[in-house]
Amino acid sequence: MKKFIAILALFVVVTLAACGGSNSDENTIKVGASSVPHAEILEEAKDLLKEQGYTLEIEPYEDYVLPNDDLASGDLDANYFQHIPYLEQTVADTGYDLDYIDGIHVEPIGVYSKGISSLDEIPEGTEVLLSNSVPDHGRILGLFESAGLITLDDEINKEEATIEDIVENPKGLDFQPDYDPAFLPELYETEENTLVVINTNYALGADLNPLEDGLFIEDESSPYVNVIAVRSEDKENEAINTLVDVLHSEEIQDFILEKYEGAVVPVGGNN
Repeated sequence: MKKFIAILALFVVVTLAACGGSNSDENTIKVGASSVPHAEILEEAKDLLKEQGYTLEIEPYEDYVLPNDDLASGDLDANYFQHIPYLEQTVADTGYDLDYIDGIHVEPIGVYSKGISSLDEIPEGTEVLLSNSVPDHGRILGLFESAGLITLDDEINKEEATIEDIVENPKGLDFQPDYDPAFLPELYETEENTLVVINTNYALGADLNPLEDGLFIEDESSPYVNVIAVRSEDKENEAINTLVDVLHSEEIQDFILEKYEGAVVPVGGNN
């Protein structure tokens, strides 16, 4: 009898602990984010989200692969680091059942150079160092086309353009799509006579401001909006949608505008 009571008591304790943990988890959101600017923006949102009854736990990442792996595996509730084409390419490549709730900001991608100060000064045959992230290639090539440096095939979807789709390249630019995006700011410092294409989160992390230091950059109409990504089953999750509402609030959008001075542009809110 004593043994039965002891087992019953243990069952009750475990059950209550499990229930308590579940309730706690429902009020805690674990979000993976690039350190800059995503994690900084989330940090600013913590107190506002707390007022809505939720605790935000931020997991910083320095690469573009693990945040989606960890989201798909359930280690994260959401992530905030990527634009829609990258998310769609990840889903196509991996079969992960991921989606997004809404866009938060745009980071205009920029082209930088230590030794070249204007478009007219770009020598023939200049190397262009860019990310090995294929979903960014169409975006980058579109930027070079907008700057008048190349022409892309009119028959293709420009967002999916590759180097092979360049039909005119009067300066003979040598595109090198071989680099880890996190390594590009270091190449900018060491490769003086090249053009280096750097995603804004990595540029800001290296104390580069696209508006001040970029040779040329995207304008704020870029379609590459950064989103809050989730597992598809969590698109209607109340806690994560509350986080999105907070990130769309006037307080957070003003913070983005003031802190990044146009290098990061808020979307989806009042600004």
